[in-house]
Amino acid sequence: MAQVTLKGNPVNTSGSLPSIGSLAPDFTLVKPDLGNLTLSDLKGKKVILSISPSLDTSVCATAARKFNLMAAGKDNVVVLAITMDLPFAAGRFCTIEGITNVISLSGFRNKSFGKDYGVEIIDGPFKGLYARAIVAIDENGKVIHTQLVPEIATEPDYEKVLGLL
Repeated sequence: MAQVTLKGNPVNTSGSLPSIGSLAPDFTLVKPDLGNLTLSDLKGKKVILSISPSLDTSVCATAARKFNLMAAGKDNVVVLAITMDLPFAAGRFCTIEGITNVISLSGFRNKSFGKDYGVEIIDGPFKGLYARAIVAIDENGKVIHTQLVPEIATEPDYEKVLGLL
């Protein structure tokens, strides 16, 4: 279990992020068209998991916009915005915002993602949502960078991720 804060108040997560050098746990998450996407579908590509509570919050929306710009023109990089939002809402957000370089995914059908990646919030007002975190995975499925953002209401370290692309 890890502890982060939400506007200064402590909240706990279900576990810890995968360790650097380990194989990233496979997952099945839901795309806006209600189809599934697995991590194994992306083998051979660098994958950035931008995990957050909801695209309906300002910090999460900002992160999706920034990652959209960062991923532009990067042929071998896939950025995934992973939340518990319903696929319809996430898809609508990406359409309205013109986000075309980030794939929004929802964990609403498969609760194991939050536990496998240690990001499910287990108490407080965001209980059941995901903590803000970044996991970068190389072309071979190995974890090369992680960040559990200590304060959910703040943005991740984009520069560190940009250096990995």
